[in-house]
Amino acid sequence: MAGKVTVVGAGFYGSTTAMRLAEYNIFDTVVLTDILEGKPEGLALDMNQSRSIEGFETKVIGATTTADGAGYEATANSDVVIITAGLPRKPGMSRMDLIGVNAGIVRGVAKNIAKHSPKAVIIVVSNPLDEMTALTQIATAFPYNRVMGQAGMLDTARFTDFVAEKLNVSVSSVKTLTLGSHGETMVPVPSRCTVGGVALSQKLSQAEIDELVDRTRNGGAEVVALLKTGSAYYAPSAAAARMAKAVIEDSGATMPVCAWVDGEYGISGVYLGVEAQIGRDGIKKVVETKLTDSELAALKVAAEAVRAKQADVLTL
Repeated sequence: MAGKVTVVGAGFYGSTTAMRLAEYNIFDTVVLTDILEGKPEGLALDMNQSRSIEGFETKVIGATTTADGAGYEATANSDVVIITAGLPRKPGMSRMDLIGVNAGIVRGVAKNIAKHSPKAVIIVVSNPLDEMTALTQIATAFPYNRVMGQAGMLDTARFTDFVAEKLNVSVSSVKTLTLGSHGETMVPVPSRCTVGGVALSQKLSQAEIDELVDRTRNGGAEVVALLKTGSAYYAPSAAAARMAKAVIEDSGATMPVCAWVDGEYGISGVYLGVEAQIGRDGIKKVVETKLTDSELAALKVAAEAVRAKQADVLTL
């Protein structure tokens, strides 16, 4: 056990992420913060009381914070910070509908994290994901490699589940991949998808694959529509926690994440969903994978769409 991880935001997403991180039993400390007075402290107390049952020693600390920075002392010297703060989507809303209000929240959080944990690796999960990741890097002035977003891990997990469900096979036998944005220009990569080592195209028709691709792009909205209040948090928290684990263990694991792209795939100067090796300093390396011509073209379209939106955050 070593290191300290902070989760900013004690909603369903943040609290579930904190619980997963604690149960890994690899961190000394998990800090959970929120602006609702007493909420993070109460959740931390509850989580700590589960330690003897679940057999983990990680200490969970709750801290109420304010917009002016009070309370962030509890997060000082964190090795990893996961930002979940911001409003969730409501039915009928797109991720982009949240950009104005969440930009102000995320900018404030990012500045406070930079002040108290200047060497941290930051994982952003607030929506709209790609734009909030870019904003966090700007607000902290951290090196690009130490700021990343959680998107591809979740979208890939959704694609995998949909394929497994469609074919009635075990999830472990399915391998999928999604790149691009966490939104309308998401780029599921069917050419990299296999079932039991067999290409997905040999298991499903193109029409069936297209249907699953479309469902993956709208995976978050499907959950939001069913819940009616709030948004997904079980799968997203699993993805964010795995990324934090890869950082603290310096594993070098290759994961689909939102990372700064500077020349890979012929794309430069933008945060984009790509595969990357994750370690103690964040992004070790962006990993270029073989794509079909149409998949590469779609990735470049996604890059330009995201670039335009990320430019907007400079004024937010």
